[in-house]
Amino acid sequence: MTSRDPQAAGLARLAGLFADETRAACLLALLDGRAWTAGELARYAGVAASTVSEHLGKLVAGGLLTEERQGRHRYVRLADARVAQLVEDLAAQVPAEARRAPRGLREASAGSAMARGRTCYDHLAGRLGIAVTDAMTRRGLLRQDTGFALTDAGVEWFGQVGIPLARGGRRPLARACLDWTERRPHLAGAAGAALCRHALGAGWCVRIGSGRAVKVTAVGERVLSEVLGIEAGDLRIGSG
Repeated sequence: MTSRDPQAAGLARLAGLFADETRAACLLALLDGRAWTAGELARYAGVAASTVSEHLGKLVAGGLLTEERQGRHRYVRLADARVAQLVEDLAAQVPAEARRAPRGLREASAGSAMARGRTCYDHLAGRLGIAVTDAMTRRGLLRQDTGFALTDAGVEWFGQVGIPLARGGRRPLARACLDWTERRPHLAGAAGAALCRHALGAGWCVRIGSGRAVKVTAVGERVLSEVLGIEAGDLRIGSG
């Protein structure tokens, strides 16, 4: 009888939760960090409500989603930041040639907007996220040579800009998250979440529609130029 690693069965069950296109679509949609109803996810995935409900039950039972009910509505969201990291990391491993070509102009435009700027659970991603990460690194606010870490100057910068940092919890202050469109790491962790929350709250960025895509506003272009030296043109690449 062959001996097996006791974690093997659990790993196989976890991998099985991702091994369905509908469940994968739901997990990707929920990377926007918000709670969705089963009906919204069914429309997003292009399946019947009864079908998505069955899949959501498996994801909740597997610990990838949490759910709450308000009246007759059932809301689900990713269980925590670790699940979001896992989904984004797996998405980044999909070869570019394996990605389905967009169906029509509308889908192509949506894909372009996502690549330009989006939220990855609770931090900024896409070219916007990379531009912010690179600018922070150039200015000595963030180190990438020994893993992602805010420098002392970086911690001071958050205070100067008026962005409160949640420190002392289990979540790392700064963490690298591999960007699935840019194939380079962007800033995640508590600092990435605080920056994204402030950018949306202060009107530096706004969401495009109901999805994950975001765009930088005129106010955001001015502020990001002032506080990080990011040129407005770098934030508009691919916006035509």
